[in-house]
Amino acid sequence: MDRGKKYNLAAQKADPNKTYTVAEAVDTVKQMAYAKFDEAFEVSIKMELDPKKADQNLRGTVILPHGTGKKMRVLVFAKGEKEAEATAAGADFAGSDDLIKKVSEGWTDFDVAIATPDMMSQVGRLGKILGVRGLMPNPKTGTVTFDLAKAVREAKAGKIEYRVDKNSNLHVAVGKKSFDNTKLVDNINTLLSEVVKARPSSLKGTYIKSISLSSTMSPGVKVALTELSALGK
Repeated sequence: MDRGKKYNLAAQKADPNKTYTVAEAVDTVKQMAYAKFDEAFEVSIKMELDPKKADQNLRGTVILPHGTGKKMRVLVFAKGEKEAEATAAGADFAGSDDLIKKVSEGWTDFDVAIATPDMMSQVGRLGKILGVRGLMPNPKTGTVTFDLAKAVREAKAGKIEYRVDKNSNLHVAVGKKSFDNTKLVDNINTLLSEVVKARPSSLKGTYIKSISLSSTMSPGVKVALTELSALGK
């Protein structure tokens, strides 16, 4: 199979027994990325957590300094002056009953959903549609707020959510192949720094087991855990 041949050739450009610095990993994955489109770069982190425990169900947000390379479409559930505030701040869609009806019918052509607290009793009924897609507004991630101007600006600037899955792994997009290496390194280090800071206080022993970087089509490259010490940890 053609993809298999390209994948295997790409894999030969990395040493499976080596752990790379973030900068080396970025450079190596760029050499391995063979698709004709602008591949996304993703950091994968294996963690020693038990997501079934409330305090270990890791979830947070981070503003990547150079964004992800994706134009974020932001929807805001709000009424009156707050709807106008959201629109002025750059929201792609803003409204109340009309948007709730549209989403209830299955429309999800947006990347981030924000809501004012007074709208959550209605927005909460959209759980079967928004929840499964990771789009449900949540106070913990700053997407349930009256400060809509700030929330919209942050979403547009590259604020993303990360959340550990049931297997205790994180997978976070950190940019595109077309990004300068330094921008990818900045984004990755910003993400790693935030994840390190988010370590549950009750956790004993190992927190992060391994880190790898890959592109949409490439194999993963192992990142040295010693890189975390450079972030002040």
